[in-house]
Amino acid sequence: MTNPPAPPTRRWLRDTGYALTALPVALVALVVVIVLVSAGLGMSVVIGGVFVLVASAFAARAFAHLERRRLGFLTGRVIPRPAYHTARAGDGFWRRTLTPLRDPQSWLDVVWSLLGWVTATVASAVAVTWCAMVLGGLSYWFWERFLPRDDSDAQSLADLVGLGESRAADVGLITGIGLVALVTLPLAVRFAAFLHASLASVLLTSRAELQGRVARVEESRESAHRAEAESLRKLERDIHDGPQQRLIRLGMDLGRARVQLAEDPDSAARTLDAAVSQTRAAVEELRALSRGIAPPLLVDRGLTAAVVEMAEGQPIPVRVVADVPDQLPLAVETAAYFVAAEALTNVVKHSGADRADVTLEIVDGQLHVTVDDNGAGGASAVPGHGLAGLRDRLDGVDGRLFLASPGGGPTRLRAEVPIR
Repeated sequence: MTNPPAPPTRRWLRDTGYALTALPVALVALVVVIVLVSAGLGMSVVIGGVFVLVASAFAARAFAHLERRRLGFLTGRVIPRPAYHTARAGDGFWRRTLTPLRDPQSWLDVVWSLLGWVTATVASAVAVTWCAMVLGGLSYWFWERFLPRDDSDAQSLADLVGLGESRAADVGLITGIGLVALVTLPLAVRFAAFLHASLASVLLTSRAELQGRVARVEESRESAHRAEAESLRKLERDIHDGPQQRLIRLGMDLGRARVQLAEDPDSAARTLDAAVSQTRAAVEELRALSRGIAPPLLVDRGLTAAVVEMAEGQPIPVRVVADVPDQLPLAVETAAYFVAAEALTNVVKHSGADRADVTLEIVDGQLHVTVDDNGAGGASAVPGHGLAGLRDRLDGVDGRLFLASPGGGPTRLRAEVPIR
């Protein structure tokens, strides 16, 4: 979920504080790091230079961490921190010592410490200039009277721009400048903060964001594998407990009918009738299992038709409201279908509800699947149960699952699946 935008006053205060403090922080980082790097390079002919370079990497890392905290203050959100390389168990002394120097992020931190002062100077200069114009311009009417005016050659700003030599013209012009500066101050400090934060984001957080995306992709893949493995285990259990048992009984009935056919045709006929019933039941269970694997209607006619057919087969009334395109990515449709199917299964089995609603809609580039029921509530995504499996399945397509089920009901389950 994205954070709501900060109020204008708070945003202005954050921009101003960030821009005004940029230069002092950047200058300290520049002095410390450049001294350590220069000393380390100068001493590189001896072993001690390596340790100084390592110290410079740690110093740059500390300043980078401070700047990420400042970025968090500016944006009002948690800034990702990169995963720095760490020594592995069994590494020798020199390999452990040189670990910071083998980390690309350490050198990005050093580059930030050496270059940050450039944008920091511009940002601080803009912020200081605008604040000075606001404070000086709006208070000029007060302190202008203390300015010496004995020098006949001295000209006021109003006189220089052709507004005359009067004191009123001078006060009016400077006050007007102060008012313009006050109106444009939020834009000026926003620009100053953005300029400095852009360089910091590129050097200090972009690699962390990339690492986060890679980690999310890996987690999504693992979640998809877990969901698939759980589906296969569930399918195996269902086949074993359903069609397999019926087919075993069918074989036994046919064998018994074969024996009875010569001695007791009436009993054989009854046994064959039971076998036919077992066959029909096995076929229905196999059809149900096939819908759980990949519903043919989902492939042939799309998500809406498949969900409507599934809802019509429920033992309670289910209303389906769908406003989605006919063609969606198959992975998205499959995930949405299984969300609706598993949710309705839980409603029928556990909620005690006498009706349910399924809503399919597109919101901000995402497919939302919402299932509401008027049951007893108290549902939870307990590990090892259906709703937890849904979360894993949604993780595989970068989706999210939300559940609101207070005691006494009603229950709302919503899945959000990005459309890619």
